[in-house]
Amino acid sequence: MFGKRFFGLRGRALNLAISSLGSLDFFLFGYDQGVTGGLLDLPSFNKYFPSIDPLDPLIKNDPAAQSQRSSNQGITVAAYNLGCFLGAILTIFIGNPLGRRRTIFTGCITMSIGALLQCTAYDLPHFIVGRIVTGIGNGINTSTVPTWQSETAKSHDRGKLIMIEGALITGGITFSYWVNYGFAWIGEHEVAWRFPLAFQITFAMIIFCSILNLPESPRWLVMKNRNEDALDILEALNQKPRDDPAIKAEFEAIEATVQEMSKGSYRSLFQMSEYREFHRVALAYVIQMYQQISGINLITYYAPQLYSQIGLVGSNLPKLLAACNGTEYFMASFIPIYIIEKVGRRPLMLFGAAGMSISMAVLAGANYRLTHLDDSRASITQAVFLFVFNTFFAIGWLGMTWLYPAEIVPLRIRAPTNALATSANWIFNFMVVMITPVAFDSIGYKTYVIFAVINAFIFPTVYFFFPETRYRSLEEMDSIFKKSTNVFNAVTNSVKEPYRYDKHGQLKPEYLEEAVRRKSTIGHTLPSVEHDGDTTPELKD
Repeated sequence: MFGKRFFGLRGRALNLAISSLGSLDFFLFGYDQGVTGGLLDLPSFNKYFPSIDPLDPLIKNDPAAQSQRSSNQGITVAAYNLGCFLGAILTIFIGNPLGRRRTIFTGCITMSIGALLQCTAYDLPHFIVGRIVTGIGNGINTSTVPTWQSETAKSHDRGKLIMIEGALITGGITFSYWVNYGFAWIGEHEVAWRFPLAFQITFAMIIFCSILNLPESPRWLVMKNRNEDALDILEALNQKPRDDPAIKAEFEAIEATVQEMSKGSYRSLFQMSEYREFHRVALAYVIQMYQQISGINLITYYAPQLYSQIGLVGSNLPKLLAACNGTEYFMASFIPIYIIEKVGRRPLMLFGAAGMSISMAVLAGANYRLTHLDDSRASITQAVFLFVFNTFFAIGWLGMTWLYPAEIVPLRIRAPTNALATSANWIFNFMVVMITPVAFDSIGYKTYVIFAVINAFIFPTVYFFFPETRYRSLEEMDSIFKKSTNVFNAVTNSVKEPYRYDKHGQLKPEYLEEAVRRKSTIGHTLPSVEHDGDTTPELKD
């Protein structure tokens, strides 16, 4: 878009630029999630939007008014998530026609418009429209950026890469908490809430000013029969000439991938052929749903309010505790980066679900003692276990739901499955964020009980139904599900299935020799045996 093509970068530097810009988008995603919750108790904010303040002293003895304002607050905060859902659905229709870069460009412009509407709002409908528009832009970006990254920058450590992106989401959340805390000291001036909302435009502008000067996805270019452009980009990404064997092999793999993807359709999602497509789509959808109904976003969006409700209210203390909570959450999110490929997906999900269930049970007990037995010591327990819950979630579920669907489904239906699974994430996010204020107002500590039970239910369903995908190629997962006769034995088959690739993504010698023998019998050579987390390792005939 500006200056030299690809900013004059090639090879490793160009791959780093792509990863950095994608990471910035995840940081922006986190900032958007966290920023509004810290504004809800600001006097300068409630001056303009009193109808979403259930803690207003003027309605202290009016339960009906408090309930109505809690509902209004839930709708206002959740409007963003509804927009994200709409953006994810919209991407299904505009993603391929526009391409990855122009779709991200569109998403960033949309987010900027939404942020501008929010920070200039003087009435609630204006503010809600701004949140919906911002959400649409974020839904577009979160559906497109991971695809663009995976199709331009290869990674053998796919689990680590997605866990890093999950950590950056928490980094954005944490940064928004500290921005809110800093501006809370301004006092009654409206800049205390207008600036934090406007500041997100900075990140969006960096992305949309840079994105068009970085490479388009080679896979998308091949889909559009722009093979020369795709080869140019592969040359730049690998810093090798196009006649290099590695470039030729990668281009052939992309062509095979595109051909395979062209066989899929939305109707394919609901088929139960020998590869059990619907079974695998259901797992991808459910894991995204589980992430949201675990209850994480009742803390992410409402942390300052939760600390206020348990009596920790002095000198912006709720915002300080929320910022510290976010910082600890951010630090915990680095743990799975180092253990995801060593431990595997299932153990982390099981560990996270068990810990989250116990944490919610403790929160329920502490909240009961605080509100029904007037035990002030319980407020400390409740504050601590809001930290503990986030830690278990960060380790087991933060990045997992973005990684697992891409590993579990056949390549030919990956794109529509990811769109459907992402929409599940946003619609259940919307539901949880909308009902949280109403639930606490109506049933109090029982809200935590509900989430404790949900997380307890998640544990056995993961154990019995979700097979391990660590070190597995897509064709290995095809083999596992092809041998499955019902929903119960996929896990057993995943344990029995031999591993074809080692921990470095290299085909094991016994499978390499077999592949070479098979190829030699039909007069072909092996184009590539290197396995990455983005394409299905194939031997083309």
